[in-house]
Amino acid sequence: MITKPLHTKLLYGFILLAALLLPLYVPDPYMFQVVIMSLIFAIAVLAMNLIIGFTGQASLAHAAFFGFGAYGVAIMTKAGISFWLALPAAASISALIGLIIGPPALRTRGSYFAIVTLAFGVIVWIVAGNWVQVTGGHNGIFGIPRPTPIPIPFIGAIEFFDQPAQYYLVLVFLLLTLFIMHRIVYSIFGLTFMAVRNNEPLADAVGINTFTTKLISFVIANFFAGLAGGLYAAIIGAVSPSVAAHLLTFNFLIFLILGGMASLAGPVVGAFAIPILMELLQDLGHFRMLFFGVLLVATIIYFPRGFVGAVRQLNDKIAARRQAKS
Repeated sequence: MITKPLHTKLLYGFILLAALLLPLYVPDPYMFQVVIMSLIFAIAVLAMNLIIGFTGQASLAHAAFFGFGAYGVAIMTKAGISFWLALPAAASISALIGLIIGPPALRTRGSYFAIVTLAFGVIVWIVAGNWVQVTGGHNGIFGIPRPTPIPIPFIGAIEFFDQPAQYYLVLVFLLLTLFIMHRIVYSIFGLTFMAVRNNEPLADAVGINTFTTKLISFVIANFFAGLAGGLYAAIIGAVSPSVAAHLLTFNFLIFLILGGMASLAGPVVGAFAIPILMELLQDLGHFRMLFFGVLLVATIIYFPRGFVGAVRQLNDKIAARRQAKS
């Protein structure tokens, strides 16, 4: 069994403590909302990381499955179904749709798979904007109920009408997602995912069912994308076709690349840091996008493993120098 060094455990403990105390240090309601959205996006990017970073399959339909979860929760809660039933149901619907479209899509490889999934995502976005009877068309669905209060004996009920409660709700789901992803990545499934990513023909030759492996990764990723979308709908209280737009997929991809693929910390860092940084740089106007464009290109060229990979690389160099001196 692989155990983490003490300083790594202390770092994780410090980060968790900082996350728990964060609401005390973000007094501005708008920035607090950005922080909550960043945590939701972190769940979606973790899901994207499973299929792209660990399995090596460039799925560009991620926003479509995010949208399935968002619209699923919106429609079910508006119909009177409890959020706690609607959320897993909507995430399961996203996974089921992934299970349906996965087999034909995964028969293709590389750029062809990316094109097929991108086309599917565009179709979902168009349908969301025109199926007025179900999705509300381009106007979307408004007045989505907040998450149902949780009754606690002898204490009362935990309600989710204020931002701190919503923050902790999303934080719990993010930590749960991280835990599950960690269990998957460091299991036999994770090893087969990475074998397919590193050399699919070789993995096939040694007896790994590469098609089934890719399909499992695809379905799991879509489940968590739907989960993130469902949380988004409940927290924002409204959904529109933009939640399924391919532009959102590319935003998720940017968060993943900048944070660092094939790691669990990278997606969280990218999804948390980039939206907040974009808000802080609003005064730059259009130059803000130029800044992030240059940052993205520089990261791909000089730090292909993202921010987290760059920090790890620097840490390894420092450790090697210390070892050489000793």
